[in-house]
Amino acid sequence: MQQRAEFTEYPVEPEIPDLAAIKSKHKATWEDGDYAGFADYMADGAIEILESWNLASGQRLLDVGCGSGQSAIPAARLGQRVTGIDIAENLIEHARKRAAREQLQAQFDVGDAEDLPYQAASFDVVITMIGAMFAPRPEKVSAELARVIRPGGRLYMANWTPASMPAQMFKCIASLVPPPPGFIPPVLWGDETTVHSRLAKDFTDITLSRKVYPQWHYPFDASGVVELFRTRFGPVKRAFEAVDTVSKHSLARQLERIYSENGVSRGGIFTITGGEYLEVIATRR
Repeated sequence: MQQRAEFTEYPVEPEIPDLAAIKSKHKATWEDGDYAGFADYMADGAIEILESWNLASGQRLLDVGCGSGQSAIPAARLGQRVTGIDIAENLIEHARKRAAREQLQAQFDVGDAEDLPYQAASFDVVITMIGAMFAPRPEKVSAELARVIRPGGRLYMANWTPASMPAQMFKCIASLVPPPPGFIPPVLWGDETTVHSRLAKDFTDITLSRKVYPQWHYPFDASGVVELFRTRFGPVKRAFEAVDTVSKHSLARQLERIYSENGVSRGGIFTITGGEYLEVIATRR
């Protein structure tokens, strides 16, 4: 499905109390667990999405919320002049080591998607694959993405939709560990109308397509997926640590149900089929 529209104003964001504390917790959450290992199971899908964008080589490319380099490293292999940025210091260090091992020319910086440490119009292309959507103030993110892209440059995003398995998972977690006041659900970056309203001031030719995350496989069943998320994926790991024993059992059962309803098991391989995301492609005005 593809949609185009034009809006002239951004919606007003609610004020977020104690933003510094929220950002500190956000950083600690993504540094917890083992996201680099967790993301290995999604790596082939990230490469497939990246390759589908058919980016011309040699461009100045910024990957916002790059994690441990799941998209940035393959982009560098494809000949992009890559910079990656993420709030999690341990993931940036992991990406730097990966680039060094492969002798790739790529720069990785610790930083905030709401305050990018780059000059205006520094990049030909900005990508963010399930990354910038988690920053707490989406209008700040929108403004920063626009600021660092040159006129005529391109923005590519992949964001979980409100109907996706990850959205169901985060909703389940929020029922036991409520988010802070003023919290804006990250999955609104997967809603077409919301995305248009955030981008239309600075971007044109906004094209949106709902797709399913490809090649998302695990060599165990849904209960094994629960254990993986529980031990390696920071947001789920912290949710389990925040609740009592009874709630831990309840959360595990609910997550296993969510994964089972959004996946299929064949030949000892469990495949997530409910990874719906919104592909966003737009041109900087």
